[in-house]
Amino acid sequence: MIRICALLFFCGLTNFVFAQQFTITGIVKDTNGQPVPFASVYLKNTTTGTSANVDGRYSMKLKTGEYTLHFRAVGYKQQEHIINLTDDISLNVTLTSESYTLENVNIRANAEDPAYAIIRKTIKQRKTHLNEVKEFSCDVYIKGVQRLRGAPKKFFGQDIQKVLELDTNRKGIIYLSESQSKFNFRRPNDVHEEMISSKVAGRNNAFSFNKASDLIINFYDNYLLENKLSTRGFISPIADNALFYYKYKLLGESKENGELIHKIEVIPRRENDPVFRGIIYIIDGSWRIYNTDVYLTKKSGINFIDTLNISQQFTKVKEVYMPTAINFQFAGNVLGFKIAGYFVGIYSNYNVDPKFPKNFFNGEILKITEMVNKKDSTYWTNNRPIPLTGDEKLNYVKKDSIAKLKESKKYLDSLEKDNNKFGIGKLLLRGYSVNDRYDKEYWSFDPVLKAIFYNTVEGFAVKYGVTYRKDFENRRSYSIRPELRYGFANQKLTGSLTGSYYYNPLKRASVGASFGNGIFDLNNLGSMTALGNTINSLLYEKNFSKFYEKSFININTTRELATGLQGSASVDYSRNKNLINNSTFKFIDAKDREFTSNNPFSPTVETPLFPTYNSLSATVSLTYTIGQKYITRPDGKFYTESHFPRITVLYKKGFNNVLNSDVDYDFVKAEVYQDRISLGLLGYSSFLVGAGKFLNNTKMYYPDFKHFSGNISTIFPPNIRKFQFLDFYQFSTNQQYFEAHLEHNFAGFFTNKVPLLRKAKLEEFIGGGYLSSPEKRNYKEFYFGFQRLVLRASYGFAYDGARKLTQGFRIAYTL
Repeated sequence: MIRICALLFFCGLTNFVFAQQFTITGIVKDTNGQPVPFASVYLKNTTTGTSANVDGRYSMKLKTGEYTLHFRAVGYKQQEHIINLTDDISLNVTLTSESYTLENVNIRANAEDPAYAIIRKTIKQRKTHLNEVKEFSCDVYIKGVQRLRGAPKKFFGQDIQKVLELDTNRKGIIYLSESQSKFNFRRPNDVHEEMISSKVAGRNNAFSFNKASDLIINFYDNYLLENKLSTRGFISPIADNALFYYKYKLLGESKENGELIHKIEVIPRRENDPVFRGIIYIIDGSWRIYNTDVYLTKKSGINFIDTLNISQQFTKVKEVYMPTAINFQFAGNVLGFKIAGYFVGIYSNYNVDPKFPKNFFNGEILKITEMVNKKDSTYWTNNRPIPLTGDEKLNYVKKDSIAKLKESKKYLDSLEKDNNKFGIGKLLLRGYSVNDRYDKEYWSFDPVLKAIFYNTVEGFAVKYGVTYRKDFENRRSYSIRPELRYGFANQKLTGSLTGSYYYNPLKRASVGASFGNGIFDLNNLGSMTALGNTINSLLYEKNFSKFYEKSFININTTRELATGLQGSASVDYSRNKNLINNSTFKFIDAKDREFTSNNPFSPTVETPLFPTYNSLSATVSLTYTIGQKYITRPDGKFYTESHFPRITVLYKKGFNNVLNSDVDYDFVKAEVYQDRISLGLLGYSSFLVGAGKFLNNTKMYYPDFKHFSGNISTIFPPNIRKFQFLDFYQFSTNQQYFEAHLEHNFAGFFTNKVPLLRKAKLEEFIGGGYLSSPEKRNYKEFYFGFQRLVLRASYGFAYDGARKLTQGFRIAYTL
């Protein structure tokens, strides 16, 4: 019995020893004693490993046993170290610069550089390597750090040091985040990632925005980073057409793991093409990428930052090579803010032959559960693969303690006391807000100056509202908004109350209601902004906008019915009344011009456009986005931009003899829309096509018609469905219509080749619109122009059939 007990005790002790984990730590340096940032440390013949931090420090936990560790960094000779792990150990490593020689390469004068032959073979194998791994799964650790190297003392009146919690030199870490996840991929672009843990400095309840799919950059693709750092994207050094954009130089050859590696410099043929600069490493024979160390600059056309360095290391998994370390380092200067930072991804424990269950890839690209950000410091100490640097440790401690303080009622009350101070200037220009972040209650008072406007129906008028919002956990909220409007010329006071409740963020579900009375544009899509109409009326004696009065009750709801499918329904009851002009005031009296009446069809006489009538209507619509991808978090479901069209179908019914309703009609429409269809180096296109028909128009009035988004002003806010030369009111229909809009932005494809325009970073675009209905058959317009950030200028032509109607300049803005 004693022997049996002793044997059991011995076996248990043995299992404990062999199950116990020990830690290997150390510093990776070069021969000059300088740290080698982000050096890779992996177990030989596996994808189990980690990376050193920016200071060259690494840490790795392993069970008892003998291991061979690979230490590797781009530009350095790989090293192997055999360890017998029975306790925590420290292992410092010195890497020597890799010696790439041209001893076995014959280079003749005036001959083509040998790199070209290697690149041609690599390009020939590009599609094979792109598609050879059909699917895989792996573990991913991502760390992101953003720093300020310098900043202005104040920005829009705010003390930058105080707001961003910087040191006295206005330097410091402004973002520090880590995440661990399980990443799954299936070609061509199916992704499913489940986040396991997440930590954001100073945001105890936040979820990291890190996504493994954001870091994967595949140089076997022809174009990279489209619609991210540049509209057009960038050409891979081994793209099918790469030889037209790159020059190549063989820097040398070296042996690693029995493979011959070619080190090749990639050089832009033209300085301002959207291409990379730097080094790629190609394996001889298989012509695969082994490492990349390339960068982009402003000359390549990147936005927001000045430089971006992309470093990749690949490791053999069975018979293929998979990326195991990916590093993005960036720097820039934006409005005096000098930024720098990096995102590093460690991809480990690959399975290149997973058996994904049916319907595993369902559009959910990232799933974040409620417990993801609940891991404590002990967990991160034991599971963090890349050690923190000294200032990163300090940043976590400092910001996490401040975050806890900020959650206290005492702190929030003191903060709100300062933020909620009343100021006349604030109320006039920006609006005034009263926030109670502890109880999550917010009051917002409209800016007074924006509330004042002029039109010929009301004269000078004021439209003022206050919004109250109450937030709950996981982004549920409700809001209430009372609003008053008074016209001094017509001496009419109107008011309304609107409320909404966002009750299920995971289903994007809300209900709302409103009632009251108000003055509305005759075109329910809008004509001009209140400010635009005010300026045109007072300075140019052009009263473009036309109005009517409506007393109303509205009930509405919307909810996601399935992924990408949103359903909406509403019921409206209103009493609609015709209005006339009551003011002829203007600052400048144009001798050859007079204000027109409020009836767009009888500009010289105030003829009623319609009688006072009651309307009861119901509207249901379905909007489906093909191939919709989304992120699921405890606080909601977040759609990402789809690469496929969005389809909307709508049915609206006007009821007769119900609650004294005077209308009787049935309207159906369908629309297909897609924004930013990438065409590679040629930029992107957007389009909208729609058609509709009144199946029944027995009894209806002008406000019930189908209206179109027109424009007759030189300056206007842009929209893909907006016609640039079409009258606001003349061509509304109560029968059927077809409309189409197409715009293409070349994203600098031509202007980038003109030095003066290239410096201005102008983007050239062309577009057009088409409308056909009984009121306006075969209306066409075409335009072309340039844009920069929020401003665009264009010149266009409008035609009625083959007859030219008008032409002119248009200036558009997005604010």
